[in-house]
This record gives sequence, structure tokens and C-alpha cells, in this order.
Amino acid sequence: MTARRDEIAIIGAGLAGCLAACFLARRGYPVALYERRPDPRTGTAERGRSINLALSERGLDALRRIDLADQVMTDALPMRGRMIHPVEGEPQFQSYSAAGDRAINSISRGALNNALLDAAAALPGVRIVFDHRLVGLDPTDGSLSFDTPQGPVTAKSSVVLGADGAGSAVRGQLLAYGSLRESVDLLDYGYKELTIPALGGDFALDPDALHIWPRGTSMMIALPNPDRSFTCTLFWPNEGAGSFAALDSPAAVEEHFVQHYPDVIGLAPNLVDDYQHNPVGVLGTVRCTPWQVNGTVGLLGDAAHAIVPFYGQGANCAFEDVVELDRCLDECADDWSAALPLFQRRRQENAEAIAQMALTNFVEMRDKVASPVFQLGRRVEHALERALPGRYVSQYELVSFSTTPYAEVRRRVRRQHRVLGVLAGGAALVLAGAVSALLGRGRRG
Repeated sequence: MTARRDEIAIIGAGLAGCLAACFLARRGYPVALYERRPDPRTGTAERGRSINLALSERGLDALRRIDLADQVMTDALPMRGRMIHPVEGEPQFQSYSAAGDRAINSISRGALNNALLDAAAALPGVRIVFDHRLVGLDPTDGSLSFDTPQGPVTAKSSVVLGADGAGSAVRGQLLAYGSLRESVDLLDYGYKELTIPALGGDFALDPDALHIWPRGTSMMIALPNPDRSFTCTLFWPNEGAGSFAALDSPAAVEEHFVQHYPDVIGLAPNLVDDYQHNPVGVLGTVRCTPWQVNGTVGLLGDAAHAIVPFYGQGANCAFEDVVELDRCLDECADDWSAALPLFQRRRQENAEAIAQMALTNFVEMRDKVASPVFQLGRRVEHALERALPGRYVSQYELVSFSTTPYAEVRRRVRRQHRVLGVLAGGAALVLAGAVSALLGRGRRG
């Protein structure tokens, strides 16, 4: 059992690492938070890597527990639905909730990270160390080795938490030790950011929606920012027609947007420059097992289970990890050797459930949202939610507007669909019987 006076090492001062530091400090633990980057509060953001977050109930629940939700929400922009942009015709709005009153929130990743860094730094017992890149970890004794601008640095901790993202150095060290297995399933798609600036001092698009340009095998989305700009993200194939590789000149970029995104051309004056100079990011799903070794080294957030961003749940899921770890420490009386295995048992099924839902939602966003059949289905679903409040709830609402475990969301949605299938089948039989009776009377007459 780890005594309260033992310092906990957290590798990665991103969203999950900072939140974990806050939770652990409030439990009375000294915390060393190591980050490979310089302090992001004093530097400039890397070009094309801002990626807004869609903060929803799971993330807000975690922030409320450290009294940070109100501060973070000050600059949030609520998005109450999707605005679908066809190639021709007017955009169409699709509400996220049946009543139209619920919203996911567009948040700057950088601003949220800075707020969490400030919150962690303000707590007693937390020290944050930047420019420390983990290059060695011995899971048998918690020895740590870092590369820094001043040269090699070593440290030691009785408990080490890896919260260092999809490319986790902690996971890499455990893999090198043969302590875990991993799989990385990359999509043959990448992402690139563009910007739509404010127009005449105001938003160029409706700021109350997440904008989607679905184009079958690719798409673009746009989220509003407090400065009245929009951050756009292209999700395109890496190779082939209409891919990042195919558009290799300013003329090709302009021609492609004129053909496929005609309403964007006049709103993005730096379109070609953004396209040519912003990097293409990688999309994929990371799985590994176990998430902990010896009850002393553990992984959480993307380091344990990175997912594709198409449900807007990556950060929300990571925040929920921290809440669950805190709950496990409560139940295990701060015995890390019991709490870390319990944490994995509680969260691994849920992480896999949202990973699969996120992949499915990619197909929905790029292929289905513009379909009249899909839109009819959403209207029927919202009608059912209004007719059966609390008894029928859509998958989207359960994922985004509740803290129902992701795995339970999938089970509940399947049960609802089975019941609807039975009811629809019964209604069809009743209708068939009525038609048969009418025809029979007609023949007798």
C-alpha cells in the first residue's frame, strides 16, 4: 500500500494528466507531473494542431468535482445540433436532442489544458516539470529517466501513471519490457485543419451548431471559437482520388473546394495557405492490455485506449477515467496494487465500446447524415423520446448527455431496438390480419 507521503509520478501534463494531478492532490498525495514539451502557457501553439474539443456531460462531471466547470464553460460555445452542408442547396439543422435544449460544447483544447495546468499548479504538493522527455522506465522499482535541455535526469516513484497520449512513452517502455501487448489500428484517413475567420466581426456560420460537409468517402467539420472564427477539420483519405496526396498544387486545392465545398471558398481567405502548410494528422485506435503492471505502473486516457475523434468523446472518456480511478482508490483504501487492476476491470469494456461507436459514427457523419432515410430515422427517434420520456433514449443522448457507462449504452440501445423490432413486427401482423379480414369480407360480399 502506498502511504500518503509517497509522491506519485504522472507522465504527461496534457488534459488527463493535469486532471489526475488535481484529483490526487486533493486526496493528499504529493504529485510530480512530467511533461516533454515546454510550458504551453508561455509559448505559441503548434500550427494546425489546435483541434477543438466537444466537451459534454462526462467531461463536465469530472470538472465539477474539482470546481473547474464554471470557469471552463465561460468560453464554451454550445452546439445544439449538426448543420449539414450539401454541395447544392441550403444547410439543414439536425438537433442533438429531442427537445432541442441540450448541447455539446466547443472548447479550445489549449485553453482547457492551460486551465487545468493552472488548477494543478495551485494545489499544494503538485510540482510540474516541463522539458522532460521520458526515455527510461523500470516497472519493477519505478525508476525514471528523462532527457532534458540540461542533460539526463533520473527520478523514482512508487507509483507511475502514464497519461501521455496515444503515442505514450510509458506504454512504449512497458512494451519494451514485455509487460503488455498492444495493437494500433490506423485508418487510411488523416486530418488537416483550416480556419474560417470572423466575417465583419461576427461568425461567418451559425455558431450554435457543429457544421458538417458530408461527402460520402470524406468530410469536413467546423467548430466555433470565442474569437468568432471556426476551426475546420478535413477528414480525407490519405491516398487516391480526392485525397491529401492528390491535391498537390494551389490550383488543385481551389478546384477541389469549388467542386465539393463551394460555400467555403468565399469564407476562408487563407484556405490554400492553411492547406499547404498545416500538417496531416494520423487517425487510429490504440488498444493494449494490461493497463497496469505490478499495481505500481498504470495507464489512463489515450495512453491506454486512444480512439478516433468522431464521437467527440476522447477527452470526455479520459476525464471519466480519472473519476473512476479516484473511485477505485476510495474503494480500495488507497491501496494502488488493488485499485489499478480494479480500474482496468471497470473501464476496459467501456473504452472498447466507445472506440467501436466512434468508428461507426465516422461512417454516419461522412455518409449518412445527408440521407433522407437517415433524417427520417432521427425524427422518428426523437418522437419516441418525446412519447416515452426516460424509457426510450437515443444512443447519442446517452453518450453525450449522461454518464451512463459506454458499454451499458450499447446494451440499452440494443434492447430498445429489439423491443421496437418486436412492436413493429406485431403491428405488421395486426395490419396484415386486418387487411386479410377486409379482403375476406369483400370476397363474401
